[in-house]
Amino acid sequence: MDVRVGRRFAAGILGVVLLLGGCSHGMQSGPVTNDNPDVNVLPVNYRPDILAAMHAYLNDPTGVREAGISEPALKVIGGNVRYIVCLRFNARKARNEYAGIKEVAAVFVAGRFDRFAEKPRDQTTFEACADATYAPFPELQKLSR
Repeated sequence: MDVRVGRRFAAGILGVVLLLGGCSHGMQSGPVTNDNPDVNVLPVNYRPDILAAMHAYLNDPTGVREAGISEPALKVIGGNVRYIVCLRFNARKARNEYAGIKEVAAVFVAGRFDRFAEKPRDQTTFEACADATYAPFPELQKLSR
């Protein structure tokens, strides 16, 4: 066997091993808790962060009814342990009609708002917010365009 062919073969095998090792990295059972302690920092200014994000999340941020908010809590969301804040509200659709009560989770990473997570379509309850205790959230009901 030519030395160059042998080296290419060994390099190819090594590449396959590294590729397969990288694929198995995300295949853990159970929730992922990061070793980085800065990832799960209690969000301090979560209310203003959520209000700012709701402007982009809602088609019409005005006239929201029945708004409620929970305190931040560490929960499993998307396979990761993160601080989340549960929201419940009734937002307008088109022509002043209301969509009905919706429940979403505001996900925080490193103490800052990251994204909204919604109940998966195939589930009847939103596990992340199943035990949430809601307090009135009048600031959400006062949003303007």
